Amino acid sequence: MQRRSRAGALTGQLLAFSRQQHMRPQVISLNTLITNTERMLRRLIREDVVLELILQDELRSVTADPHQVEQAIVNLVVNARDAMPEGGRITVETANVSLDESYARTHIGVQPGEFAMIAVSDTGDGMSAEVLRRIFEPFFTTKEQGKGVGLGLAMVYGMVKQTGGDIWVYSEPGRGTTFKLYFPIAADPVAASPSMTPQLAERGDETILFVEDEPSVRSVTVKMLEQLGYLVLAAGSGEEAVEMSRAHSGTIALLLTDVVMPNMSGCRLAGELAVTRPDMRVLYLSGYTENVAIQKGIVDGSVPFLAKPFNRDALATTIRSVLDGR
Repeated sequence: MQRRSRAGALTGQLLAFSRQQHMRPQVISLNTLITNTERMLRRLIREDVVLELILQDELRSVTADPHQVEQAIVNLVVNARDAMPEGGRITVETANVSLDESYARTHIGVQPGEFAMIAVSDTGDGMSAEVLRRIFEPFFTTKEQGKGVGLGLAMVYGMVKQTGGDIWVYSEPGRGTTFKLYFPIAADPVAASPSMTPQLAERGDETILFVEDEPSVRSVTVKMLEQLGYLVLAAGSGEEAVEMSRAHSGTIALLLTDVVMPNMSGCRLAGELAVTRPDMRVLYLSGYTENVAIQKGIVDGSVPFLAKPFNRDALATTIRSVLDGR
């Protein structure tokens, strides 16, 4: 009987993966869906795992299949639980976000626009770069035999893409994982309100020392910064940034740095540079959400923080806020 039920479950997953199970989209509130699913999620985790919900007020509605979104959340929470064999914390967050053309150009099938995001984070083992490259492949799994067929994340990926959204994952070995699911907002009166009218990005002409170890992210962000009028000193590591700072005779107004990097973290880098450049402002970047980064002790909450991925407007506004002391 157990073998038959497992075979039936696998067949259902295969049918869904091959899109023979059609989506039944409707306008839904992700906050309501998550709240209604909370009791089931708490039954799925162990006593040594803490589940925390951080839901943004006035989250925009989306058009999606509620059953499939619920399945996706359950899948991510169960994976997070399994990544923490000795216990830990799972955080489920929601937020309204904007994804611009620069993001869409580097993410196939994504159209620029307004999205509602679900982020599921854990404090578990994290994943290597090699595993991250394959994480959404059908039948790829890191679980031992009999504990997973490798279709769960592939199905989550397919479901989000079918809505016109996107999925983004950030992980560091030993520092846990964050999955971010972006769903296009549903057409509603709020979308046409004057408050949503695009504003011109705030510009500047200061010198920024930008540090990011991921080449693709570094390249895109440098272009954003230059389009905003800034002089950019771009480094691929903390050590390189220290050398650039020493070689630059002029003022550096801002250190814009990734937090988690090999050998030298962004926090350590900021501390070292503060000795010779005490007036330089600091802005941290991370693939983790700010709440999770603080929980992990990666940042202490006293320094401004911007979560990846970000669009040019968010980058521009945050930089001016930091530099102008708002």
